[in-house]
Amino acid sequence: MAHVVRWCGRASSKGTSSRPTWRKRPRWTHVTRAKVEEEEDEALGKLRGTPIPPPPAEPDAPPKWTQDGSTEPLHGRHRVFCNRSLNMRAVKTVGFDMDYTLAQYRPDTFETLAYHETCKKLVGCMGYPQEISQFQFDWSYMVRGLTIDKKRGNVLKMDRHKYVKLAFHGLTQLSPEELSNLYDSSIVRESFDGQEYAMIDTLFSLSEAYLFVQLVDLKDEGKYPVLEQKSYMKIYDDVRGAVDLCHRDGTLKQNVAKDPSKYIYQDENLVPLLQMLRKTGRSVFIVTNSLWDYTNVVMNYLLCGRVGKEKNLDWLQYFDVVITGSAKPAFFRTDSRSPLFEVDLKTGFLMNTDNGTPMIPIGAPDSMHDAGDLGIYGDGGKTNNHMAEDQKFCRVFQGGNFRHLHRLLDIPSGSQVLYIGDHIYGDILSSKKGMGWRTMLVVPELAFEVEVLEREKDTPETLRKIRKERDLLDDRIHKLEWQLQAADTDATHQLDSSKIEKDLEGLYRQKVHLKRMHSEGLKQYHQHFHPIWGQLMKTGVQNSRFASQVERFACLYTSHLANLTSYS
Repeated sequence: MAHVVRWCGRASSKGTSSRPTWRKRPRWTHVTRAKVEEEEDEALGKLRGTPIPPPPAEPDAPPKWTQDGSTEPLHGRHRVFCNRSLNMRAVKTVGFDMDYTLAQYRPDTFETLAYHETCKKLVGCMGYPQEISQFQFDWSYMVRGLTIDKKRGNVLKMDRHKYVKLAFHGLTQLSPEELSNLYDSSIVRESFDGQEYAMIDTLFSLSEAYLFVQLVDLKDEGKYPVLEQKSYMKIYDDVRGAVDLCHRDGTLKQNVAKDPSKYIYQDENLVPLLQMLRKTGRSVFIVTNSLWDYTNVVMNYLLCGRVGKEKNLDWLQYFDVVITGSAKPAFFRTDSRSPLFEVDLKTGFLMNTDNGTPMIPIGAPDSMHDAGDLGIYGDGGKTNNHMAEDQKFCRVFQGGNFRHLHRLLDIPSGSQVLYIGDHIYGDILSSKKGMGWRTMLVVPELAFEVEVLEREKDTPETLRKIRKERDLLDDRIHKLEWQLQAADTDATHQLDSSKIEKDLEGLYRQKVHLKRMHSEGLKQYHQHFHPIWGQLMKTGVQNSRFASQVERFACLYTSHLANLTSYS
């Protein structure tokens, strides 16, 4: 693959409600800031910019790769980034998750719907205060890659070493001292992997995370006995339970089915991508946790623009196998024994199979037995004659495990599969670790992040220069402090001691000035990405925990799966 780069790793491989306040500035004991405030503000003016909140993931203009014969370098937002090189010649089949991969949901409508329906469940089913119904949802507040401390009611952003660099209790930012006392004061460091912690690792988790921090603040007010009796962890579990109720009773799916365009971005790039993959001789499949009825609604809208009674099965022509209700990540477990059922495309009913081969029911018409004698059911389950009159429709299943999929597609090796999804654990880690599938993570936020990186490309170098100058000052200060210590023990060096103290005072002033410049400049830089949490792939100057997970688990990552069409 050409022009594939590594973005959050160590090196490149090729090519080029109210807001809480920010963390308080540390107090320095050497000199006061009042004397240098004016010159600091003048220098900081060169670094300041207007904070830009992250926009919806809706594509604006057609990307350059849709222009035939284009020889211009790919824009960053349309590139595929690489952690481990991938030879596409070795890939025989390409698979997709559906939700947040093939189907990109509108955060301002879909997440808002999920948020308000969850509030209704908390009030109506779990006895929460009626005031929750008046809560407002800020869909741009939360980002992926954060960690919820369920026990303390905090939301954390960590670097790749799992050091907490930014944290909020509810919607109130914790001070550096509070951070240190909570997460850096014991002999044994927290692993942040226990049951008292939860990762915000999918875009669907953003609304429930925001609702949780609002409930933390409501509990802290002490006005509601029902909340005072609950721990923060219990509140989190209740929110998760309410979200699950919304899924089980079909509340979210029914609303989406009524008007898919309100909740899902239309994407004209999907059909060309699927056609390209099939024309190159590769098989194409879907493995999704959504059931058949909802999958049929979403895919009809995405690939055919059909909704309601206009739905049909034409979209199945772009796939070789569709597996619904897969229960990932259990689908990828090597010890999974989940049965595989086939979906009757005419009725939606499930039928038993023997590892994908249809099982003729007792008392079935003679025509079905005759078809079996002709080999229709004896080919390892690779035909679909009994399921649809038109042979262009692929087979649709529910449940099963990865072994069933390999058999259906006749794929002997996991390394021949490229699977594309949005969930770092449910899609990427599980499929890669268990079967050795090659993986690509879809990170829609990258499109905006890369644009900011290109627009602010000079700022990191400016900050590095400030940091380097500060480090040189530290060296000079240390040398003078050693000289001063030696002078204090020798009465013959009183004059030298006075001069050293004067020099040190000037250096201390410069150090405070440079440190504040760097701190404020870095904060302003991160605010370009997100006014609260900063850059997705960074925590300060370190890679974020999310970036570390992307680097470790995903072979490839990109802002949109259709970016694959730019590569051979």
